[in-house]
Amino acid sequence: MWPDSTRTQELLLRAKQGDSRAVNELFERHREAIRRLLQLRLDRALSARVDSSDIVQEVLLEANRRLPEYLKTAAMPFHLWLRALARDRLIDAHRRHRVAGRRSVDREQPIAVAAADQSCLDLAAVLRDSELTPAANALRHELEQRFQVALSQLDDADREVILMRHFERLSNREIAQALDLSDAAAGMRYLRAIRRLRAILGESASC
Repeated sequence: MWPDSTRTQELLLRAKQGDSRAVNELFERHREAIRRLLQLRLDRALSARVDSSDIVQEVLLEANRRLPEYLKTAAMPFHLWLRALARDRLIDAHRRHRVAGRRSVDREQPIAVAAADQSCLDLAAVLRDSELTPAANALRHELEQRFQVALSQLDDADREVILMRHFERLSNREIAQALDLSDAAAGMRYLRAIRRLRAILGESASC
């Protein structure tokens, strides 16, 4: 989901040297990843009123403003820094939605389909195959519905770690860094989330 880190590092180096074109390319390369991150977490009620592209633009404007500060310290990988800004903006959007007194947003629910690790749930190949027979396509829609329902029943922490692992393709170490956890704690949180997801889906085997 996130752009190649080697090219990102090259652009960051050039940005640090004052290359404005590198800054523009850096943000454009990450625009789609930010958009997908937001769409995965944007509440259905809010998505009917707020265009995710508007939030993406807010994130990029904030990132551009704070980039000099980031370049001085680079305390975390660039994509983790961007996703933290995006998450903050998303939280603000949901908060504004609640304060406005319109439809209450009690929890974030992903609107896209998750595909979990094949060692735990053998759904990824089916859900990602765009050239399916009618029967297989019907099965995919059924699996999508089951997954959406299952994910919505997880608590926020469990749902978040699954999205980070299987949509953003973050490593366990990156998840740990993003959530301010130890590697071991991040690993345990992921295993717990997968087990709870399997239980909801009616799976009997354990990871």
